[in-house]
Amino acid sequence: MCGRYRLSRRKQLVEEYFDSARWDDDWSPRYNIAPTQPVPVIRQHPKEPVRQLSLMKWGLIPSRAKDASGAAKMINARSETASTKPAFRDPLKFRRCLIPSDAFYEWKRNGGSKQPYCFEINDGELFAFAGLWDGWKNAEGQWIKTCSILTTTPNAVTSAIHDRMPVILNPDSYDLWLDPGMTKVEAVSDLLRPCEARLMRCYPVSSRVNHVANDDEECSHAVELAQTQNRLFS
Repeated sequence: MCGRYRLSRRKQLVEEYFDSARWDDDWSPRYNIAPTQPVPVIRQHPKEPVRQLSLMKWGLIPSRAKDASGAAKMINARSETASTKPAFRDPLKFRRCLIPSDAFYEWKRNGGSKQPYCFEINDGELFAFAGLWDGWKNAEGQWIKTCSILTTTPNAVTSAIHDRMPVILNPDSYDLWLDPGMTKVEAVSDLLRPCEARLMRCYPVSSRVNHVANDDEECSHAVELAQTQNRLFS
């Protein structure tokens, strides 16, 4: 799964990299983005060839949901079954998006504790998760837009830490993934593959990232793992 990630670029750099229209929402670099928080999402304008950036809550609420209680459990969607799950079936067909990032975190169990690791593409360059979004109207009649990150099987880099990884789209696939006129699920599902391992690196980070309140550069700084050495005594 993908439960925490980083987007440490300023909004202007995100706009330029993804060739999107001007982004009106406030955004400051983030180093420990957590579920249910507002996150930047890129969609294609339905009638014009223009990419639009906006904030959505991370944790999909299906349009037909009775309440928002399940959002925290819908931060990820399995790419293998998204086309058959009621919550993700229509979004996969009609409401796809890019979710910008420059790193994500996963945890490896080590005895009674878990060690966090940071994963990057080409030493920390921007990339995009394959995302789905939906709109839900609350009891007050307000529309709330939410999103989910698609996951897939791990590659050689991520498999040592976790049995799933987020789908990181090839930039050449952005146009097809965002195209509102593309409703062939088979075509877009073919894009949901593990990222090439040769493009990725991972390294251990401190337990600061475990706590949502910590959101600074130190969260993704590399640390050295303590090594336990066995000594022989005569």
